[in-house]
Amino acid sequence: MTYKLVTLGGDGTGPEVMREGLRVLDAVSKVLDLSWEIDDIPCGGQYYLEHGDLDWPADAQGRCAAADLILLGAVGWPDPNGKGPVLMADGKMAGFSPVIGNRINMDLFANVRPIKLYPGVQHRIHGGNKAVWEAGKVDMVIVRENTEDLYAPTGGKLTPGGQAQVAIDTRVITRRASEQVIRFAFELCRKRNKGAPKDGKLRVTAIVKDNVLHGCQMFRDIFFEIGKEYPEIEKDTAIVDAFTQWLIGQPEYYDVCVTTNMFGDIVTDLASVLQGGMGMAVGANIGHENAMFEPIHGSAPKHAGKDKVNPIAMILSVKEGLSWLADRKDDARLHKAAEAIEAAVEEVLARGEPLTYDLVGNEKAAPCSAVGKAIAELAAAKLA
Repeated sequence: MTYKLVTLGGDGTGPEVMREGLRVLDAVSKVLDLSWEIDDIPCGGQYYLEHGDLDWPADAQGRCAAADLILLGAVGWPDPNGKGPVLMADGKMAGFSPVIGNRINMDLFANVRPIKLYPGVQHRIHGGNKAVWEAGKVDMVIVRENTEDLYAPTGGKLTPGGQAQVAIDTRVITRRASEQVIRFAFELCRKRNKGAPKDGKLRVTAIVKDNVLHGCQMFRDIFFEIGKEYPEIEKDTAIVDAFTQWLIGQPEYYDVCVTTNMFGDIVTDLASVLQGGMGMAVGANIGHENAMFEPIHGSAPKHAGKDKVNPIAMILSVKEGLSWLADRKDDARLHKAAEAIEAAVEEVLARGEPLTYDLVGNEKAAPCSAVGKAIAELAAAKLA
């Protein structure tokens, strides 16, 4: 069987990390006799500047929907005439279509962020000079609702005389979206069957602002309604502002967390410091039929073309994508490939080389391509 893979390299360093992700995928696929039909779709701010009307080809959405698996690099490019990113005529950032558009149009309702500190990696607190936590103390997943909240296109600006005077962003929380993402979180907790590092308990924590916001009060109530279906799992809530201090102070308490879109966007970026920074952080956008996997770092235009940035988040995105597809297609080869990739990443991290500047500093830094090559070779060797 040949699987259909869509790649969305995007802008800046996105194509560079995508190259290394595909290098690793190719290495394990050769050993396991996995076949891929790759459809590479250009997209993002640079594409928009070149074409002037769309931020990806007109048929791209359908091509994504037809794929077995989607991999995204990064999007966003500086506007040559301004200080911010390139914006399209409708005011959206060029790169909206492959990211937010895919999430909404394919109902990729669960944004899944594994937060894991691997042995040999220092967290980023205090510049990462001390590894305060043992690697096993940071091993959680944050599940973020991915289609509504403040990202719903319900706001706008009033611009009398051509100058913005009023800006409105309306928060939308629905029962349907809340139910499906909360149930996803409980099912994930049951499937992981790890429990929190602190006490081994299966636990799902709802992150809310239910002392103020009506949407969070409804989200909380739905959380406890659905939680009754999972008696073996402890139900826990945390007010989002307090959660930020607990996340940093005692990450070992958390197993699976679930929250709304905007809060999830913020706390997952904060959580990335616990795992060594954005270069280690993976984002999975999962729906009932489709899924898209990406590193959560940006396109880093200042580093583009320098073979410098960390490809491990992209490589681990490939790993997460293979795991998801393995369950969907009941293909044991995909599980083996995913396991070999993670094992290779762990080995490179544990021995401390080759690694990029964000993990070992500029003096010891290896190129992006050298890291990808090392992981690819190790992953293939583990399968041979």
